[in-house]
Amino acid sequence: MKEEGVGQIASRSQLNMAFFRKAVVTVPLVVLLGTAAGRLANSGYDNLWFAALVKPAAMPPSWAFGVVWGLLYVLLGIALAVVLNARGNRARETAVALFALQFALNLAWSPLFFALHQVTFAFYLIVAMFLAALATTFAFRLVRPAAAWLMVPYLAWLCFAAALNYDYHRLNPDAEQLVPGAVTTQIAG
Repeated sequence: MKEEGVGQIASRSQLNMAFFRKAVVTVPLVVLLGTAAGRLANSGYDNLWFAALVKPAAMPPSWAFGVVWGLLYVLLGIALAVVLNARGNRARETAVALFALQFALNLAWSPLFFALHQVTFAFYLIVAMFLAALATTFAFRLVRPAAAWLMVPYLAWLCFAAALNYDYHRLNPDAEQLVPGAVTTQIAG
């Protein structure tokens, strides 16, 4: 009978602890950065500009976005920890670089849409974000298939979010010029 850890570089418990240490950093970091980007951009229904827009029929209630994005950010953080824990894997660096790229695009979307009111550019950004996330998913699969599967809900949500973004553009062609609460005065002479 072989003793656990004998002939191995690290025992199963050491590997699990290494993953846990990485996840304790990556999950809160991804959640914090994602949440901060949304809050700093004043995203959501409390944004006066956003409140003035015509909403698509498929628009979920406001609470759904916090729940969905919270869960997606947790999954992204876990996926990143899984990949970071794959020491010695030659594809790991590329996978992490692609993750950083898609996450940077993710963080830029809320300020672009909610703060800068750039509905059209936000749509192009979300398409680029999806493509980068898809490339990340394939790269994660080369490192650890479980990490790729953790990306699938995010990819699905990005498709839905892109459709919503497109509908906002279609329903609000003047959204980028809309200034909520602006007072106009027409004096007949």
